[in-house]
Amino acid sequence: MELLKQRILKEGKAQGNDILKVDSFLNHQIDPVLIRQIGKEFANRFADLNVTKILTIEASGIAPALMTGLELGVPVVFAKKSKAVTMDESVYSTVVKSFTKQQNVEIMVSKDYLKSDDRVLIIDDFLARGQACFGLIDIINQSGAELVGIGILIEKGFQPGGREIRKLGIRVET
Repeated sequence: MELLKQRILKEGKAQGNDILKVDSFLNHQIDPVLIRQIGKEFANRFADLNVTKILTIEASGIAPALMTGLELGVPVVFAKKSKAVTMDESVYSTVVKSFTKQQNVEIMVSKDYLKSDDRVLIIDDFLARGQACFGLIDIINQSGAELVGIGILIEKGFQPGGREIRKLGIRVET
């Protein structure tokens, strides 16, 4: 993760006290070499947990989740923020508050792709207040699957999300 740290220091831009802009390499333009290294690191950190699925939320979590899934050899499922016409009514859904968009967003996952015997690893780009993670945890709980851990690229330690999730006994790697 030293490579990620160096990119944040070199290219990250603080906007106010709460926002870190990393769109030159992570969530608008993506550096595939960096994301591949991050995927390898998360795969190493969670290799002992017998992960069967990786879950993320669209859109910025998809790239690191995909690379982690590639390294672990497991499928990646992402919670959609809008229902496609091809998605049937059989979904797990919950509402999360988007800090950057300042609105509530319904997220959903087809019941076809998350089963009660799955061992799920959440991978996402940022952890601040924890709303996205808590929404994904809710979806995992609805499915009856087991959450085995959470991998986050950038945790804003001055905000409460990480502490609240860890209080629940959930393993969080950032």
